Formats: sequence, C-alpha cells, structure tokens
Amino acid sequence: MSQGDIRLKRAYDAPANNDGKRILVDGMWPRGVKKEEADIDEWLKALAPSKELRQWFGHDPNKWEEFQRRYKEELKDCQDAMKQLQEYHKDGRVTLVFAAKDEKHNNAVVLKHVLQKND
Repeated sequence: MSQGDIRLKRAYDAPANNDGKRILVDGMWPRGVKKEEADIDEWLKALAPSKELRQWFGHDPNKWEEFQRRYKEELKDCQDAMKQLQEYHKDGRVTLVFAAKDEKHNNAVVLKHVLQKND
C-alpha cells in the first residue's frame, strides 16, 4: 500500500475537502479557533514539543537547526503517537495542523520530515 501525502496547514486557514485526515500537532488548542470550524479529526498532543523546548525556541530561525535536533530527540519518547500518525499516513493524505505564524520553522515541518524519512 502506498503512503498518502503529507500537507501542512495553519489552524487559522480554512479546512478543505482535500485535506484528508486533519491532525492537530500542537500542545494547546489554537487561540481563537472554534473546534467545530477547525474540523480536526485527531489531536495528537503527545507530538507537540515540550513547553521548555517551545519556549526556548520561540520560533527564532537562528535556533532552527538545534530545535529540530532537540525535537527529534523528544519524539523518541512519543512512539505510540508516532505509530498512530504513521497509520493515518499509510491510509492516505494527512494534513498536519499547527498554529505557528512561521510556516517554515515549526514542529509540523519537523514531523512531516520524520514521517517522510520513515516511508
């Protein structure tokens, strides 16, 4: 069975019919987003970076390389949630939903890379 594709989308962008399974990968619900409007299929809080890592990073692009390394280390302790995400990915398209303003430097970008590496 072929893997589905992985998309990234901010929680503040409208859901689309072609998003596939929409998975929120943040530890906190996005501020100002109504649950019924977000159309989230699964909220995998366990895959969010720790509070300490998130606060240290602060979406500073200068810390991006180190953030990726530390976050991948944290993900090693989230095997159940990673397996669940991989199962969704095997079943078809998934959209990793995140709240960060920076669309290039956030945990969803790292998760997508990790998933694709495991294909």
